[in-house]
Amino acid sequence: MDVRTGFVVLLCLMGFTCADPVKFKDCGSSSGKVAIVDITPCTSQPCELHKGQSYSVNVTFSSAVVSQTSTAVVHGIIAGVPIPFPIPMEDGCKSGIKCPIQMKQQYHYLNSLPVKSEYPSIKLVVKWELKDDDKNDLFCINFPVQIVS
Repeated sequence: MDVRTGFVVLLCLMGFTCADPVKFKDCGSSSGKVAIVDITPCTSQPCELHKGQSYSVNVTFSSAVVSQTSTAVVHGIIAGVPIPFPIPMEDGCKSGIKCPIQMKQQYHYLNSLPVKSEYPSIKLVVKWELKDDDKNDLFCINFPVQIVS
């Protein structure tokens, strides 16, 4: 059993929801490549995000560049219009990534996605980007969600 499989098994045994990785679309990862996107808890797809709760987002990616910094930018895409979606920590170097980021290394970006009570009940696409020093995307992913009461 490899290390990643062992880690997933350990999380399952600790009581975390074991769900399939989230289906995502790459939206222009020019400085890296995404391997897996996990949102916890997310037991169905699109992920149902309940108002007033927070969700854990884990993106496993490899970098094609060296970067001293990384900055997350998140938008909700509603009817083709990107609307900024605030997250608690924009600094990727404080979100599970040890900076400086090295070329050809794999990283686990960890952040939370809070869903405010005042958000409307709606289906939308989340666009999550992690930018390098040059503002190029270490990763850019789109994934569908549904905000529910």
